[in-house]
Amino acid sequence: MASAKEFLKSGHPPTLFAAFLYFDFCFAIWVLNGAMAPFISETFDLTPAQKGFMISVPILAGAFMRFPLGVLAQYIGRKRAALVEMGLIMAAMMYGYFVVKTYSDVLAMGVLLGIAGASFGVALSLGSGWFPPKYKGLAMGLAGAGNSGTVLAVLFAPPLATKFGWQSVYGFAALCMLLPMIVMAVFAKEPPDREHQSFRQHIACLFEKDGWAFSLIYVVTFGGFIGLSNFLPTYFHDQFNVTKIEAGQLTMLAALMGSGIRILGGFISDRIGGINTLTGVLGIAIVSVVLAGAANTSLTMTTLLFMLCFAALGAGNGALFQLVPLRWPATTAVAGSMIGELGALGGGLIPNAMGLSKQFTGTFFYGFLAFAVVGVVMLVLLRVVQIRWTRTWAEKGGRARPSPAASVDASAAAAPAKAPKRTLGAAH
Repeated sequence: MASAKEFLKSGHPPTLFAAFLYFDFCFAIWVLNGAMAPFISETFDLTPAQKGFMISVPILAGAFMRFPLGVLAQYIGRKRAALVEMGLIMAAMMYGYFVVKTYSDVLAMGVLLGIAGASFGVALSLGSGWFPPKYKGLAMGLAGAGNSGTVLAVLFAPPLATKFGWQSVYGFAALCMLLPMIVMAVFAKEPPDREHQSFRQHIACLFEKDGWAFSLIYVVTFGGFIGLSNFLPTYFHDQFNVTKIEAGQLTMLAALMGSGIRILGGFISDRIGGINTLTGVLGIAIVSVVLAGAANTSLTMTTLLFMLCFAALGAGNGALFQLVPLRWPATTAVAGSMIGELGALGGGLIPNAMGLSKQFTGTFFYGFLAFAVVGVVMLVLLRVVQIRWTRTWAEKGGRARPSPAASVDASAAAAPAKAPKRTLGAAH
């Protein structure tokens, strides 16, 4: 309890909550087409490849929009950027409600849903910006738990689509965005860690090897989460012949694990290091996704294995973003947006791989196997780059290095009693 109080006192909890809510509702809207894919596929009689492509469009669009929003946030502030984005999302939802009538319209709507997917870097940086380095992992984990929006989408979209029609869900989504907008406008405060830098300085992470290493690893952790969570409603419906609502409920179980464990991933990484945590969870995700793909005749076993896989992916997301503010403390929003952009691009490939595997081989298994192979490659990459990381900007295992002020405090505490007292300014 004392540790929780210390964490809350070290930052600004209302801003953290506003960032979580903002990300949660944006994430729910981002994955709407995936949650409603069985309905959309039935309406337009789509092939497996068409289903995979339709599901991938919002993911890819969101990936491309993340970096521009991150840069905008550096200039106008993260709170203002979030409010602008939510306003655009509401307009996009009204387009979906009034205009979408054909498969081509659905693809165009997928691009507009990508606006919601751009929220990632801004939400995490806004939520963690008030907290000191030793609590960054936990704060980012709490803000990043907004990917539980997947749970909202797969839980509520199918019943609403069944009762009112799937186009009407866009209208309900527009109304729901009012809640995070009001909370953001009233309770959030712009964090003090914003620095005025040149555009070149903002995008410096694009020209660094570390930025690309983070992004490639994130292809597995976040790309796997967003890609699989979008495709699972279709997979459960097509593979096991469950109802559309049941497919959403089964997906919810897996997505809920990934969202909740993300917080734990950040919390554990603050203590044992993000590198150590990532190593363990990548191994679990690789094994469990192959077993889930192989257990394609048992609904219970498949669901349990996906829950384990999503738990590992969620913890991996929290672990990786414990490391980001340690590597780029002054430009966390931009660095996070860039990493999230490439990670989400990887997620966009998963529904396509699944659809193509089904269409040309008659089974989804090879799509899962391809994802596992990429996971093995990224695990090897992590073990190689961590050697340099722990020599330059992180402690062994990926923990935060002590701040200069903390080092001075420790020296002062160890000094003889007769030593003169020093007055230190607040470092954080």
